[in-house]
Amino acid sequence: MHNSSRSAAPLRVLIIGSGFAGLGMAIRLQQAGIEDFLILEKAADIGGTWRDNSYPGAACDVPSHLYSFSFEPKTDWSRKFAPQAEIHAYMQHCVAKYFLRPRIRCNAEVLSASFDQAAALWRVTLGNGEELSAALLISACGQLNRPAYPSLPGIKQFQGEAFHSARWRHDLDLTGKHVAVIGTGASAIQFVPQIQPQVAELKLFQRSAAYVLSKPDRAYRAWELAVMRRLPWLQRIDRMLKYIQHEARGLAFISMPWLMKPMRLSFERHLRRHIRDPQLRAQLQPDYPMGCKRILISNDYLPALAQANVQVVGEAISQVREHSLVTADGQEHPCDVLIYGTGFAATEFLAPMQIRGLGGLELNQAWRDGAEAYKGISVSGFPNLFILYGPNTNLGHNSIIYMLESQFRYVLGCIDMLRDQGLRYLDVKASVQQGYNQWVQAHSHRTIWEQGCTSWYKTATGKSTNNWPGYTFAYRHLTRAPELNDYECTR
Repeated sequence: MHNSSRSAAPLRVLIIGSGFAGLGMAIRLQQAGIEDFLILEKAADIGGTWRDNSYPGAACDVPSHLYSFSFEPKTDWSRKFAPQAEIHAYMQHCVAKYFLRPRIRCNAEVLSASFDQAAALWRVTLGNGEELSAALLISACGQLNRPAYPSLPGIKQFQGEAFHSARWRHDLDLTGKHVAVIGTGASAIQFVPQIQPQVAELKLFQRSAAYVLSKPDRAYRAWELAVMRRLPWLQRIDRMLKYIQHEARGLAFISMPWLMKPMRLSFERHLRRHIRDPQLRAQLQPDYPMGCKRILISNDYLPALAQANVQVVGEAISQVREHSLVTADGQEHPCDVLIYGTGFAATEFLAPMQIRGLGGLELNQAWRDGAEAYKGISVSGFPNLFILYGPNTNLGHNSIIYMLESQFRYVLGCIDMLRDQGLRYLDVKASVQQGYNQWVQAHSHRTIWEQGCTSWYKTATGKSTNNWPGYTFAYRHLTRAPELNDYECTR
C-alpha cells in the first residue's frame, strides 16, 4: 500500500483538518468544480472542536442559525443555541450530503510539510511515514485543537484520575467523588453545573473570575419548527437579524468601550440574583475590564456555584500531592478526580507540525515573535499555503462561520488567479504582510482586548495573535478577492 501511494499522482489540494473550516472549504471546492482534493484528519472521526468537546453540557455560545453554513441552512435546530451532539451531527450531515466521505482520510496525522520549489508542490509526511503531494496546502486546524495543561509542581504524583475537558472520560462515574476543577473558562462554565449535582464536593480553582451573562437559550417550540420547515426563508431572516444583533455588540469591543456599561450592569444583576453570599460574590467579581477576556454566557453556572457542595478557591495551586492539591496559603484540598478546564494552546496555531517554505524556512521560526498572516490566510515565504481561521481571525462578538465563509471565497479567488494567470505559485510579499500586521496590531491596541489582562487572545509577550480587531463585514469586504499585486507570482 505504502509504496504505491508514495508515487501517487500529486493532488490539486490537500486540506488538513475536518472541522467546520475543512468541510466548508471542501464543499466550496466541489461547487467550484475542483474534485481533486483530500482532507487529512488526525483523529478517527471528523468534526474538530465539536468532536473533541463532548463533555456534559457542551454547547455553542453563538445562536445555531448563525453557527451553520449559509449555503447549508438547517431549519430544525432543537434549541436557540445548539448542543455539541447536534452540531457534530450537522457536520456528519454535510459530509453525507456532499459525498465527502471518500475524500476524507481519518487517522492521518500530518507530521510535516515542505514546499518543493522545483516541482512547485507541497510534500506532506503523515504519521505512518507515508508521503503525499499537492499543489496547494490548506490548513484547517483552527485555533482550539490542542488542549492546554497547566504546569503544576508535583502533578506526576497525583494518584487519582485526571483529564482535560476536551478529552472527557465518559467511562468515569463522578457520583460521590471529591472533584477539583482547574479553570473557569468557556468549558468549565458548561460542565460544572452538569456534574455539581452528582459529586460529593466540587472545588473550583479560579485564577481570574469571568464575566458571565445570562444565555437567551430555550428549545424551539413545535409550531416554530413547523413554520420554519414550511417557510425556510424565515430561518434566513432570523440568521440575518442575529448577525446584526451580534455585530452591534462588536461596537462595544471595537469602537465604543463605554457601550460595555449596560452589559456590565446586566452582569452585576445576574451575579446579585444568583449569589447571595457577599464573600463569594466578591470572589466572582472580575478585576479587569469587561470584554478583555471572552465573555461567557450561562444560566446555570452561578446557581451551581451557590450550592452547598461547591467551593470557589482563589488561591494559586502551589503543589499537587498524591490525593490532594495544596494552595499558596498552605491549605490542603483533598480530591479524587482532577478536571482541567484550562482551554487550548490557541496562540500556537500550526505548532506541532513542521512546515517548511522557500529556502527551508520553518514556520515556527518565522512565527517566533507570534503568529501573523496576511488577512489571516497567507504567510510570506510559504507559497500556495492557505490558513483558515488563522492568526487574527477569531472573534469576541460574532460567528466564526461567517469569517470562514469569507476565507473560503478568498482562497477560491487565489486558486482562480493561479489558473487564469498561468502561475506556478503565489507567495505574499513580506512588505505587504508586514504592513497588514502593523495595521492589525495598531487596531488591536484600541480594542477592549488590550485593556490590561492576559488571555488566550494574546501571546506571552502581548502580541495580539488571535482576534480580528474590527467588524466581520469589514473583514468580508477585505477578503472579497485577492489582489495580484499583493503576491510574488512565479510563472
